Amino acid sequence: MEAQDFRKYAHQLVDWMADYMENVEDYPVLPKVNPGDILKEIPTSPPEQKEEFDSIFADFKSTILPGMTHWESPNFMAYFPGNKSQPSVLAEMLTATLGAQCMQWLTSPSAAELEEQMMNWLRQMLGLPNTFTGVIQDTASTATLCAILTAREHKSDYKINDNGFSSSDRFVIYSSREIHSSIDKAVKIAGIGANNLRKIPVDERFALIPEQLEKAIQKDLENGLKPLCVVSAIGTTSSTAIDPIDAIADLCIKYDIWHHVDAAYAGTALIVPEMRWMSKGVEKADSFVFNPHKWMFTNFDCTAYFVKDPLVLVKTFTITPDYLKTSVDERVKNYRDWGIPLGRRFRALKLWFVIREMGVQGIREKIRNHIAYGQWLKREIENHPDFELMAPVPLNTLCFRYRPKSMKEDAIEAVNQRIIEEINKTGKLFFMQTTLNGTFCLRLAMGNTNLAKKHVENAWKLIQETADKMSH
Repeated sequence: MEAQDFRKYAHQLVDWMADYMENVEDYPVLPKVNPGDILKEIPTSPPEQKEEFDSIFADFKSTILPGMTHWESPNFMAYFPGNKSQPSVLAEMLTATLGAQCMQWLTSPSAAELEEQMMNWLRQMLGLPNTFTGVIQDTASTATLCAILTAREHKSDYKINDNGFSSSDRFVIYSSREIHSSIDKAVKIAGIGANNLRKIPVDERFALIPEQLEKAIQKDLENGLKPLCVVSAIGTTSSTAIDPIDAIADLCIKYDIWHHVDAAYAGTALIVPEMRWMSKGVEKADSFVFNPHKWMFTNFDCTAYFVKDPLVLVKTFTITPDYLKTSVDERVKNYRDWGIPLGRRFRALKLWFVIREMGVQGIREKIRNHIAYGQWLKREIENHPDFELMAPVPLNTLCFRYRPKSMKEDAIEAVNQRIIEEINKTGKLFFMQTTLNGTFCLRLAMGNTNLAKKHVENAWKLIQETADKMSH
């Protein structure tokens, strides 16, 4: 492609992007396609000759767009959001244009030093202790795996990296039974073993019970096992339950256990000072993760991972062949040593753009509004005779179900499943289910960048109307 053509088509795409972001809620939030519909529209073999860009872009609009789920829509309430904003998108365009591979300081000094400062900014914004320092990872799943690997090496005096596991390395990981599935995957990848992950009981708020955690730790110690790491949650996936970080931290200190705090979604709420009750005791933790790409209006992927002792992290992951050695290594942070991959994207740029364009106060205002919408809907559900809340609502995710008094219990789950199916088919709203204490629930997660109260009101109205039809 020639430079003049690139300029022409880039302007064309930006115009389309601006229109899309402005009008996205007019699209059906969930596409009306069946498995294989898109596949059969794409040629089975690549073209031998070049094709005109006009034709490629036309096919994008006619073939690809109809099969997209519109995460950008404020009517998307199925999962925690994969958010973005205009400044974030613009920064991603620059990142793609620069094409930098930011594996270490010398490969892009600006990228390394901007990342360092953005992690400092985020630490201040969330009210985290100055003892924490951080690195940008791709996802919280990767960051949590890093935490478990670091805990493993620290506990074994870094011998497992060199020699593999010995018969004495009988490690155990602990979390609540409401923890994210990435922890199950991480213990497998780290070689700990799925059978060595203890799922601790939760209380009526679905938060981990510290007394039960201590009992499990003591039992494992009595059986000759080695408690390695506790993963606590600020905002579990099903219901955004808040584990008692402070009490868990004290137990981890008492028994010399690594404490990793998973705040992937709800951590963004710590930008609002009045929500920092959720992180009480976090200064005693060893590591902490949250995702700006979920609720801080920054494009996927962008995960902020903080550690108390970066030397332990670096010692776990550093490998320096001759071709990566530079003359400045002793004076800089080479972030390739702070995680799993060697190759790294320039993710700090979009954080810089978002924080500066919105300002901390602008981000706080959106978060406060989203929480207020959640609390409004909580009151609506509590006051409705035919609906019931199934979990506390500390933030803006609601778990509830339709349960009219005249309906038998064995019919309730099927009716609620039909409510989800019927509404999602309309394209007006996309939401999902979860299971709490074995009970099927409707789950509404509200955190889109452009979410307004009217979208929550419309969703609630649609749910009520559909439920009413189900009972007649």
